[in-house]
Amino acid sequence: MTNPTSTTQLPAARAGRREWTALGVLMLPLLLVSMDVSVLYFAIPAIGADLEPSGTQQLWIFDIYAFVLAGLLMTMGSLGDRIGRRRLLLIGAAAFGAASLVAAYANSAETLIAARAVLGIGGATLMPSTMAIVRTMFTDPGQRAKAIGMWSGVMTAGIALGSVMSGVLVQYFWWGSVFLVNLPAMALLLVLGPVLLPESKNPEPGRFDWVSVPLSMAAVLPVIYGLKEIPSEGWRVEYVGSVGVGLLFAVLFVRRQRTAASPMISPALFRGRGFAPAVVLNLVSSFAMMGSAFFTTQYLQSVLGKSAMEAALWALLPSVPIGMAAPVATALVHKGVERAYVVTAGFLIGAAGYGMLALAGTDSMWLVLAACGVLASGIVMVISQMTDLAMGTAPVERAGSASSLLETGAEFGGALGMAVLGSIGTAIYRHDIPASAPDAARETLGGALAVADKVPGLATVAREAFTSGMQGAAIAGAVLLAGAAVAAALTLRGVRVREQAEVEIAA
Repeated sequence: MTNPTSTTQLPAARAGRREWTALGVLMLPLLLVSMDVSVLYFAIPAIGADLEPSGTQQLWIFDIYAFVLAGLLMTMGSLGDRIGRRRLLLIGAAAFGAASLVAAYANSAETLIAARAVLGIGGATLMPSTMAIVRTMFTDPGQRAKAIGMWSGVMTAGIALGSVMSGVLVQYFWWGSVFLVNLPAMALLLVLGPVLLPESKNPEPGRFDWVSVPLSMAAVLPVIYGLKEIPSEGWRVEYVGSVGVGLLFAVLFVRRQRTAASPMISPALFRGRGFAPAVVLNLVSSFAMMGSAFFTTQYLQSVLGKSAMEAALWALLPSVPIGMAAPVATALVHKGVERAYVVTAGFLIGAAGYGMLALAGTDSMWLVLAACGVLASGIVMVISQMTDLAMGTAPVERAGSASSLLETGAEFGGALGMAVLGSIGTAIYRHDIPASAPDAARETLGGALAVADKVPGLATVAREAFTSGMQGAAIAGAVLLAGAAVAAALTLRGVRVREQAEVEIAA
């Protein structure tokens, strides 16, 4: 008589020195991929002088990286689950390195745009692959939470460091150096990756759903484009229409995932308790982070009169408390504090940061910097916990898809935050600017400062109007995060990541 097979719980294997070393190797390319979002902030003027791009070409040089990255995240996450996350990571690293070399020595705007597009493709392979590999290497919940906290911190730090690094490099070298710094990290990954990183993939992935690839891009790109343009150009028909077209394709994409035999993004992911709230709350976190950045960067430069380099250096100051936020959140959950309470606290801290920003005047640099630090610390607490919850809830074989959904949601959230809060601030600014002011002054603070020498007192009025707009947007952000805190407390209570690895043994 054979004994029935029973399921028992065995402790998850703990990661050792090899896995932590591998995590360090993964952090370098992740840092550079996130830095590439902002690395052209100071390089664009030098590129303009050298390559002489048209206005449209200059916009594409700056934006195409983020557009391609956002559009391909879901495709690459699903592809990694099928062909192997390490394999896709190494392919992406090679592409990212080669494109960086081409970009550095580009002799025309067209070449640079093409190289930036390939960088976006490489970035789309690297981001979900790194997170999926982290999920594979760290099966112990406590260790996985620490690793994901480090991952979240590096991602956040990269965006802040990108602009500063580009300023330093452009000041002492030529603009192509901002791309050449990618090469050592990618070379290190290509050498050490095959030795240190484990290969993993879905053992039964099914056929790749090629129809979902253009559907996913058609859903993501028009929405990101429309939301990106609305803060500066207003709610014009073409931008609202672009968002509408994207949402229509999003409906078609979701329908395809629910009916396809082997969908790109399996609906089963959302059956895991906690996964859907994690994706939504992570989106809200990105909304808050990018929505505040829309104002604070302009505040430092245009209201306080700092140079671009000075503003970038001062903006690094809030990064100090950010580095402690994720470890503190992880430690609290590890010591038994329910995740719902930690996330709720993170949102309330973020709301307090927005509340501080709402009190800022036209000469409140330290208050604004403190507000940024408080806001970002609370948001990083949330992001680290939502990433850990989503990745811990998702099956290991779908780790790439789960990671890509989180990151795509973050791209949506960031664009939406800039659109909504930017529009609130712009509406208040235009309301406070006198009707007799020049048209350029009524559009933006930058436009007002450009013609301020022709209109006495305009600069002061424009700075006060912008600050009022920032205050109004901050109040809206605080209300949103307070609501998110309530939502987190309600939806995450009792949601726990499985604490042990489940295996089948013969009884």
